[in-house]
Amino acid sequence: MKRLCGNLTFWDSNFTKHTDLPDLPACFQLSVLPWAPCIFLWLTSPFYIFYLKRNNRGYIMMSILNRIKTVLGLILWIVCWTDLFSSFHEMSQNQLKPPVYFVTPLVLGMTMLLATFLIQFERLKGVQSSGVLFIFWTISVLCAIMPFRSKIMNASQAENDKLRFTMFYIYFGLTLLQLILSCFNEKPPLFSSVVTDPNVCPETTAGFLSKMTFWWFTRMAIKGYKSPLENKDLWSLNKHDSSELVVPNLLNEWEVEKSKAQSEQSVKEQAAFRKAGPGAEPNHVSVSPEEEEVLLSKRKEARQPSFLRALLRAFGPYFLIGSAFKLLQDLITFVNPQLLRMLIAFTKQPQAPSWWGYSLAFLMFSASLLQTLILHQHFQYCFVTGMRLRSGIVGAIYRKSLVITNEAKRSSTVGEVVNLMSVDAQRFMDLTTFLNMLWSAPLQIVLALFFLWQNLGPSVLAGVAVMVLLIPFNAFIAMKTRSYQVEQMKYKDERIKLMNEILNGIKVLKLYAWETSFKQKILQIRQKELHVLRKASYLSALSTMAWTSAPFLVALTTFAVFVTVDVNNILDAEKAFVSLSLFNILRFPLNMLPQVISSIVQASVSLKRIQGFLSHDELDPESVDRRNNASEYAVSVVNGKFSWAKQDQAALDNINVMVPQGSLLAVVGHVGCGKTSLVCALLGEMEKLEGQISIQGSVAYVPQQAWIQNATLRDNILFGRPYAEQKYRCVLEACALTPDLEVLPGGDQTEIGEKGINLSGGQRQRVSLARALYSGADVYLLDDPLSAVDAHVAKHIFDNVIGPEGALKGKTRILVTHGISFLPQVHNILVLVEGRVSEMGSYQDLLKQNGAFAEFLRNYSLEDIIEDDDVTDLLVDDEEEEFPDDALSNHTDMVDNEPVVNEARRHFMRQMSIMSNDPENPKKMSRRRRCSERRHLESPSEKKELKVEKLIQAETTETGRVKLKVYWEYAKAVGPLLSLFICVLYGCQSATSIGANVWLSEWTNDALLNRTQDRVHMRVGVYAALGISQGVLVMFSSFTLALGKIQAARKLHQTLLDNKFHTPQSFFDTTPIGRIINRFSKDIYVIDEVLPSTVLMFLGTFFASLSTMIVIIFSTPIFALVIGPLALIYFFVQVR
Repeated sequence: MKRLCGNLTFWDSNFTKHTDLPDLPACFQLSVLPWAPCIFLWLTSPFYIFYLKRNNRGYIMMSILNRIKTVLGLILWIVCWTDLFSSFHEMSQNQLKPPVYFVTPLVLGMTMLLATFLIQFERLKGVQSSGVLFIFWTISVLCAIMPFRSKIMNASQAENDKLRFTMFYIYFGLTLLQLILSCFNEKPPLFSSVVTDPNVCPETTAGFLSKMTFWWFTRMAIKGYKSPLENKDLWSLNKHDSSELVVPNLLNEWEVEKSKAQSEQSVKEQAAFRKAGPGAEPNHVSVSPEEEEVLLSKRKEARQPSFLRALLRAFGPYFLIGSAFKLLQDLITFVNPQLLRMLIAFTKQPQAPSWWGYSLAFLMFSASLLQTLILHQHFQYCFVTGMRLRSGIVGAIYRKSLVITNEAKRSSTVGEVVNLMSVDAQRFMDLTTFLNMLWSAPLQIVLALFFLWQNLGPSVLAGVAVMVLLIPFNAFIAMKTRSYQVEQMKYKDERIKLMNEILNGIKVLKLYAWETSFKQKILQIRQKELHVLRKASYLSALSTMAWTSAPFLVALTTFAVFVTVDVNNILDAEKAFVSLSLFNILRFPLNMLPQVISSIVQASVSLKRIQGFLSHDELDPESVDRRNNASEYAVSVVNGKFSWAKQDQAALDNINVMVPQGSLLAVVGHVGCGKTSLVCALLGEMEKLEGQISIQGSVAYVPQQAWIQNATLRDNILFGRPYAEQKYRCVLEACALTPDLEVLPGGDQTEIGEKGINLSGGQRQRVSLARALYSGADVYLLDDPLSAVDAHVAKHIFDNVIGPEGALKGKTRILVTHGISFLPQVHNILVLVEGRVSEMGSYQDLLKQNGAFAEFLRNYSLEDIIEDDDVTDLLVDDEEEEFPDDALSNHTDMVDNEPVVNEARRHFMRQMSIMSNDPENPKKMSRRRRCSERRHLESPSEKKELKVEKLIQAETTETGRVKLKVYWEYAKAVGPLLSLFICVLYGCQSATSIGANVWLSEWTNDALLNRTQDRVHMRVGVYAALGISQGVLVMFSSFTLALGKIQAARKLHQTLLDNKFHTPQSFFDTTPIGRIINRFSKDIYVIDEVLPSTVLMFLGTFFASLSTMIVIIFSTPIFALVIGPLALIYFFVQVR
C-alpha cells in the first residue's frame, strides 16, 4: 500500500478509534471505500449478464426514467475521469501525485460505464427493477458517506484542491440520485401478461426493494386486517407458479429420467448378451437359465428411474437461490457474538469513547435486521418451491392415474392414490421449508465450535464428544421411524380404501343397517394405525429430549472441563455470555437437524411410494391406429387378441371386424361373452397381445353405466363445447329429454348431483347419449345404452338417434345391445361367443345360417317378444301423436327401483306427479317434424324467472380468528387434566432453564470477587442438576404430549366416523365423496401428525418468550413499561 498511497496514511488506530472525533485516513478513503462497490459490480456482472441472456422477459420501451438513469451514468463517468485528467494535468505541471489518484478515477469511470451498459441491457431484456444495480448504488452511497463527512470537516483545507472537492460532491449527489431512482420500477415489457391480466399479482411488477421487504404484500395485509379475506380478494397466480407450467415441466423431466433408465438398461442387456454369445471367452463360467432369469430380474429392479432426480432438475435451480440466501444468513448470524464480545469489552473500559458503544449497538441492530430480511427471502423461495413441488407431484399422480393399466390398478388402490395426492405430496411441501438445514446445520455447528474454540480453547472438544455420542442415538431413532412410517402408510391406505368403498355404497349400507359392522372394520384398521403412531410418538419424544438437552449438555461439559483442567481458567462474563450466545446459535441447528432427518426419512418413504406408482405400466396410446388412412372401413380389427393384463388369459381372441364408413353394426351375445371387452379394446383400454386396430376419426363413447358430472344438465351435455342452441334443441328432442326438462326445477340449468343422484337411471343414460350426440364425433361406440330405459323410450331413441333414419345416420356406429327388436334395422350383426367372433353378417343372412345368432334369438322368451311387439304396435298406432308430457317423465326406469331419501328427489317426484295429473296438459305435435319447427322450451324471460336451488353447496371455511371453542374441543379430546399437566410440565421446564441461566450469571460474578476456585464444584454441580432436571422434564412433557396426541387422534376420528354413519342419506346425496374422503385422509393426517408438532412448537415458544421476559424484567425493571405497548401491538396484529 506504500507504493500505491505514497506519503498518505492508509490506517492509524489513534486517528480512527481512540479519539472522540474519529475519521478515516486519506489513503483508505481513496482506495478501499471507492473500490468496494466496483469490485462487487465487476464480480457479479458476468453471472448477471449470463442470467439475463437465459431469461429474456421481453422488450421495454425507452422511458423518461431510463433516459435519466443513462444520462446520470454517463455524467458520473465524466466526473470520475475528470479527476483522472486532473491528475495527469498536475503531473504535467510537475506536481507528483501518488498512484492512487490515477487508479481510483480510472476504475470508477470504467465501473460507471459498466453500470450504464447494464441499465440499457436490462431494458432490452425486460427487467423492471435491478437488484444488482440497487445493491451497487447502495454500497457506493454507504462508502461515500465517510469521505463526504471528512471533506465537510476539512472544508477549510479545500482551497488547494477545489476541483476534486467539487467533483466528489457532484459524484456523491449523482450516486445518491441513482440510488433513489433505482427504487422506482420501469414499465412492464411489451406484450407481457402483466398488461392483459386485470388482477395481476403485484409481486411480478414489484421492485427489488419492495420484494426484499415484502412491501408489495402490504395492500393485501391491510385488506385482511379490515375484513376476512375471500377467494375473490386474492390476486391471480403467478404464471411460473401455475400448474399449467409446473406439471408439464415435472412430467418432461420424469420422461427424460425414464428414457435414460431404459437406455442404460438396454445397453447393459445388450452387453450381457454379447458377452454370453458365440464370442465368449473359453473360461467363461456357464450360467443356468434359472440363474440368468434371477440376474436379469435383479438388473431390471436396479434400473428403476429416479423420481428424485426429476424433482431436482425441475425445482432445484429455483431452490438453490433460497439456499444462497440461507448461506448468507448463516454467515451473518455469527457477526452478533463477535459484536457482543466487543460490546462487553467496551463496558470494561471507562475511558473508551461513547461513539464506539453506540456504533456497536447500531451494528448489532443492523446485522439482526439484515439477517431477518435475508432469512425471510430464503423462506419465501422455500415456500414457493414447496408449493410448486406439491402441485407438480399431485398433477403427475393425477395424470398417471388416468393412464395406468388395469393390472396396475389392482395393486394401486383408490385409497393409495388419495393418500399419495394428499399425505405424501404434502410431506414434500413440508420438507422443503427446512431442507437447507441438512447442510446449514453442520455449517453452523462447525462455525460455532470454531468461535467457541477461540473463546474457551480445547475444552470445546468435550462438547464435540457429547454431540458425536448423540449421532448414533439419532440415527437409531431415524431408522425406526422410517420402518414405522412405512407400516403406518400401509394401514392408512387400507383405511382410506375401505372408507371409499363404504361411501360409494352408503345407500346399500344404510338400507341393510350394516353401519355397525363396517364401523368396526374401520376402527380395527384405525387401532393398528394408532398403535404404530404411538410407537413413533414415543421415539419422537426421545428425540425431542435429546435435541432439547443437547445444547445444555454441550455447554455444561465445555464449561466444566474449562474450569477444572486449569486453575488459571476463569469463567468471566465475556467468556460465559459470548459462549452462551454461541451455544444459543448452536441450539437451533442441533434442534432442527434431527427433525429434518426425521422429515427426510418420512419423505423418502413417500418418494418410494410415489416413484413406485409413477413407474407403473401405462396403456399404450399407439395400440389403436388413429391415422386417417384412405380406407372404406372406419373401424377395423385384424387378428386381434386382447387381455385385461399381460399375464392374464386372452379375453378376446381371433377378432376380425371390418365396419364400413357410415354403417351400423350391432354386437350381440350372451352375458359375459366379451361385448364390453370388445368396446374397451377399441378404446385402447385393454392390452393388445396380437393384431391391429384402426379407427378413423374422432370417437364418442356411451358406457353401460352413465358417467355424470356434478354440474348443470346443460354442462353435462355440452361437456366444454360451445353452446349452439339449434343443435342443442335437436339433441334434446332426439334423446327424449325435452319432457324431462319441463319438470326439472331449473330446466337444463338444474344442478345434477354427484353421480347423477337426482336423475333416474334412464335419465342418466339419455344425458350420456345426448353428450355423445352433441360431440359430433365420427365413430360412436354405444355399450348397451338402451338397457336402462323403457321399451317405448328405447324405440324412440333408436329411431331418432341410432337407427338408419336417426340423427347419427351417416356416422359409424357400433351398438352393443340385447334388444332383438332393433336387429332387423341394422346393417350388420356381430355375434360373440366366449370371446370369439362366431358370425358376422346381415340379419337375414345370419337367420339363414341357423347358427349361434339363431340360438341367441331362440333364448329370448316369447313373452318378451310379445311385450316388445305390443309396445311397437302402440307407438305405430299413435304415430301422428307424440306421447304426452308425462309419458317420458312418469315412466319407471329399470334401474330406478330404489327408495327416495333425498329431499331434492322428493321435490322432483312431486313435480312429476303434478305434471302427469294436469287435465289441461296439451299433447305434443308429431315427432316426425323437423327440429327447426319445434317450439322453444321456454322464452328467455321465463328462463330468467327460474330459481335454481344449488344442490351441491360450496365448501365453507371459517374465517377470522380461531374460536376458543376449537381449542377447548382439542383440549377435551386430549383430556382437560392431561392438557393442564402438559402445560405445568412445560412451565417447570422453562423455570429450570431460567434457573440455569441465573445460576450461570452468579457463577460469572465469582470472577469479580476472586473466589472462583472455592466454589467450582458447587457451581458445576448445581448447574448440572438444573440442566439434567430440565432434560427429564422435557422427556416427561414429550411423553405426556404423545399420550394426549394419540388419545385426541382416536377420539376425533371416532367422533367423525360416528357422525358420518349417523348422517342421513340426503347429506351423501348432496356432498361430493371427495370432500368426505379428504376429511378422513388429509384432515386426520393433520390431527395425527401436524397438530401435535404445532402444539409442541407453540408451548416451547410461549414459555421461552415468557421466561425471557421474566429474566429481563428481573434484571431491568424499566423494561416492563415497554412490554405493555408491544403486547397491544402484537395482539391487534395477531387477532385481526
